[in-house]
Amino acid sequence: MAWISSGEAVRMLGVQPQTLYAYVSRGRLEARPDPDDPRRSLYSAEDVERLVTRKSGPKRAAEIARASIAWGEPVLSSALTVIADGRLCYRGVDAITLSDTATLEEAAALFWAAPYAPRATIAPAADGPLKARLFLALAARAGTDPHARGRAPGVLAVDAATVLETLVDAATGETGTGPIHERLGKAWGLDSDGADLIRRALVLLMDHELNASTFSARVAASTGASLAACALAGLSTLSGPLHGGAAAGVLAFLDEARSRGAEGAVRARLDEGRAPPGFGHPLYPRGDPRAKELLSRFQPTGTISAVEAAAAQEAGQVANVDFAIAAMMQRFALPADVAFTLFAIGRCIGWLGHAMEQIETGTLIRPRARYGGPMPDTARTA
Repeated sequence: MAWISSGEAVRMLGVQPQTLYAYVSRGRLEARPDPDDPRRSLYSAEDVERLVTRKSGPKRAAEIARASIAWGEPVLSSALTVIADGRLCYRGVDAITLSDTATLEEAAALFWAAPYAPRATIAPAADGPLKARLFLALAARAGTDPHARGRAPGVLAVDAATVLETLVDAATGETGTGPIHERLGKAWGLDSDGADLIRRALVLLMDHELNASTFSARVAASTGASLAACALAGLSTLSGPLHGGAAAGVLAFLDEARSRGAEGAVRARLDEGRAPPGFGHPLYPRGDPRAKELLSRFQPTGTISAVEAAAAQEAGQVANVDFAIAAMMQRFALPADVAFTLFAIGRCIGWLGHAMEQIETGTLIRPRARYGGPMPDTARTA
């Protein structure tokens, strides 16, 4: 693989250095330390060329398909979520407005276009790590629930609500009644204000168009898999550090900022050719509205405010929702697994909604690979 300097990458892409760092932080561009000067970074020439091709407009169908895989052109139709002009909307309803009053159950009913009416769930395992309990609960259902293909939409909506309740029960360690945010708030030792902030966060995290975990859920649904299996596919994808695990990286960065100072921590990341985690978002060039909404609802710690200011000054970036969730965890002294769980429960509504939409199409998602290896020898042998 060929590597080029930051100056050459910036010139080829026609962007500012902070945009280059944002490409790296979102996994669109690979970087590594310069072996001749560890304070600087080198960038993958192949990734830069791919980004240049996408910006200039791919001409061939194969190039368009390749560019669509990462932050590219839309690849399928959906009537669920749109991100436009810096706004996030569910079925035409602004997500920020919805989060002002809606419970997660009410938001789910809107998103699924069906009443929220779960069946009874079985008692969950109350022991073991929080994240592991989520996986075990969905895996148990995925191994026994019926396939989704051919089932009536109303039946699938009941299945969806039951899958979500299964995930909530796993998070709290008990089967419960009442609004989901109140049950989670009680399990995590929060007062009513803290529980209401959980409610807002859940609604704002509910869906985000065709992100990686949602695409995984749709692929599973396209095969006719059960809704529990679709949610498990989404949860597995969410567990990666570039997706639902991002808040844990932000928390580690905040610890670094506490020890060396906010400006020092931000500058150190920039010197390494990396953007500070939790800042910038390709779909929100003017700032992530979910982060702005959540951060306005509680008093952040001094470290949080200092890091925000340093990132704005040094990198020209504003906080995204990963930063806001990490700030919530720090404010209420909650562990990183709670951040992942919060993300998983909210986003599960999106996975299930997209799965039901995909099932309704009756089509299989089966893209082709662009082969780059050696071709087989077609010569006949004696």
